[in-house]
Amino acid sequence: MLSDATLAHGEQIARALLGVDALYRQESGDEDGLVVLNMGQDTLQPEPYPDYAAAMAAWNKLDGAAAALPEADRRLYYHQLAGSTLAFIRWRTMGLPFAEQLGSFLHVPAAPVAAAELDALRGDLRMLLTRMGYGGDLEEQCAAWQARVRVLPADVGAILKALCDEAWDRTQRVLAIPAPKSDGMQIEAVTGVAFNARCNYLERKVELNVDPVLTLPGLKHLALHECYPGHYVQFKLRETWYAAGTAPADGLLSVVNTASSSPFEGIADHGIFLLDWFEGDDDRVQHVLSRYRSGIGTVAAWKLHANREPAAAVRAWLTEHSLVGGAGWVDNRMRFIAAPARAVLIWSYWWGQAVVTPAFQAVPAARRPEYLAFLYGRMHSPDTVAMFQ
Repeated sequence: MLSDATLAHGEQIARALLGVDALYRQESGDEDGLVVLNMGQDTLQPEPYPDYAAAMAAWNKLDGAAAALPEADRRLYYHQLAGSTLAFIRWRTMGLPFAEQLGSFLHVPAAPVAAAELDALRGDLRMLLTRMGYGGDLEEQCAAWQARVRVLPADVGAILKALCDEAWDRTQRVLAIPAPKSDGMQIEAVTGVAFNARCNYLERKVELNVDPVLTLPGLKHLALHECYPGHYVQFKLRETWYAAGTAPADGLLSVVNTASSSPFEGIADHGIFLLDWFEGDDDRVQHVLSRYRSGIGTVAAWKLHANREPAAAVRAWLTEHSLVGGAGWVDNRMRFIAAPARAVLIWSYWWGQAVVTPAFQAVPAARRPEYLAFLYGRMHSPDTVAMFQ
């Protein structure tokens, strides 16, 4: 249980985040904003900051107040959140080099994934695909694997619905969803967007990009990530527990470019581990591919924004290294990393599961239900997911 002081601080934090979001939307024209989801629209009002200077002064005070909170993980998280928000304000008012944006917004190392790590993942793929009987070089192996597990566009809706139904049932066995299945997500196909899929929680829609080549293991990954036990469950539990008075108000918000970005994606990518739903080597290949493509996404973003390489050269590099997904995947990654207000977020997919899964596995099995309440019931940074007591 969180203290009354922390719940009260969470209310202040939520209003303060909405205040910065309002300033940012007004001066930037970015319709997606800093706060991309607000489940407290009827109850939470933004702080009426007249300008960024007033917001910066307020956030410095909130940072100081966090030091008095009784829970160690909340002291650290709210301190890091204040650091993220103050850095965001500096970026908007004075400019901030890309490496500083990355480190200060997300609280992760300010560097692309190392070539050695990417090579190790390629080696893992090579080993798996060879064991499965695929010949040729890695590119040929991946192409043959993709062709075998590809799902035709006409079949995507029915297959993804069946996967979501099973994911819901499996989630209920380890983490109760406080809603009937009819409250769950529907699938809407979209094209020409900067994401693979997006959880539009307020409208209960998963917007699925059908431009990339889609596969059965890939659709399973999306069902887990966007729906159950991923983003839908995250939002549903935060909303429900806030209404019950046990979760803080800032959990009603989904905020980009902040300390919570990596664990937010990591909880979603951890789903296949939480449900113990590796059914065979196809799922293992998909997991390694997801890690690998998250990694090359960071390299591409670094090339574009830190090294200032031409977009055409970055696109060519991504195409050469993507292995699967086709031109549609390259197109959506380029759209993603090309947006200055979103570019550093590609790192959240790399760091998220890498911090969430080890923290979960370190908890004794008997205490994992408590840990899941800790993990889902409050916002986290990459450092606080392991601070369960």
